Amino acid sequence: MYKINDNYLKLPGSYLFSTIGKKVAAYSAEHPEKEIIRLGIGDVTQPLAPAIIEALHKAVDEMGHAETFHGYAPDLGYEFLRKAIAEHDFQARGADIQADEIFVSDGAKCDAGNIQEIFSTDNKIAVCDPVYPVYVDTNVMAGRTGTYDPKTETWSDVIYMPCTAENGFAPELPKETPDLIYLCFPNNPTGSTITKAQLQEWVDYANQVGAVIIYDAAYEAYISEPDVPHTIYECEGARTCAIELRSFSKNAGFTGVRLGCTVIPKDLKCGEVSLHALWARRHGTKYNGAPYIVQRAGEAVYSPEGQAQLKAQVAYYMNNAKTILEGLKSAGYTVSGGVNAPYIWLKTPEGMDSWAFFDYLLENAGVVGTPGSGFGPSGEGYFRLTAFGSYENTVAALERIQKL
Repeated sequence: MYKINDNYLKLPGSYLFSTIGKKVAAYSAEHPEKEIIRLGIGDVTQPLAPAIIEALHKAVDEMGHAETFHGYAPDLGYEFLRKAIAEHDFQARGADIQADEIFVSDGAKCDAGNIQEIFSTDNKIAVCDPVYPVYVDTNVMAGRTGTYDPKTETWSDVIYMPCTAENGFAPELPKETPDLIYLCFPNNPTGSTITKAQLQEWVDYANQVGAVIIYDAAYEAYISEPDVPHTIYECEGARTCAIELRSFSKNAGFTGVRLGCTVIPKDLKCGEVSLHALWARRHGTKYNGAPYIVQRAGEAVYSPEGQAQLKAQVAYYMNNAKTILEGLKSAGYTVSGGVNAPYIWLKTPEGMDSWAFFDYLLENAGVVGTPGSGFGPSGEGYFRLTAFGSYENTVAALERIQKL
């Protein structure tokens, strides 16, 4: 008789955004006349830039001719894209990352979940609290997190690093030594960032204790302040302790196209074992790369036209963020984020937990956000709103909230 992976049974409830989807569907069924404005899931809404569409069309035409047809992509991804990523996202910022240290994939979410496979289940993870739930959930599935306490909503073998108003929603170095450290900046969900000097402290700490930092830079395109690093490899010593995840979803609108990459420097080793080599072996066996057509579209992101168009789209979303941030402040809410990230972190009204506030907004304003408790125990009492909607819907949602 076959057996299942019991670790999956440890996962409490359903995935955060599945629960939100069910609640919204139930409300829509009961109130079909109500127009719902969605400021919850972090999905972009602006169409792909013309330079990207042009590249897609050209690549599709190539696939229709034998002499320009492409089958399976190389394990690491096509060199034309890896070279563009290395030059524009790293070397232009003074970071020593080469094209052959970049692994192209179908998205940062998959890589965030899969990267833990190359590490022993004996490793202890440390996560920001609150943070993107995929980090913890995939380690639960691997059997690395111990037992779950429903009262505290924490796992016994996970080191939680609280990110609260008191510390500016930025974690402090953990008192207990971790093996794997997940950092996400700009942060999802709080929108917080840390300076290069603060990130250097984490790099120095990881090298000192022999830990690996898994650094999620999915939102780096939204950074506006000069002292906030765009990549962990701007820090000295990061090549020997850090893996970086990057995404084309938030900066280029590829949520429906799927493209991302993971950077593992060749200097990153566990004893004599190269993590770069391990991930390359994993890529070759469990391929999750992107098609030629998509990788050509990714290359177009780095063209002058692509860069200009994408900067305009980022500015569009950040104008939405500014509108929400200032509007909620004027309405008396306590808010943060929205400066270096397309997320606004809202403190819920007194006496109302994050799911109660979700229901309150949905039922009384027809606005959907994301309960902070879904991102970790320290997210209780907070709520995430996204700037990824249209400007018109953003203004309409804000007006509805202000009337409550």
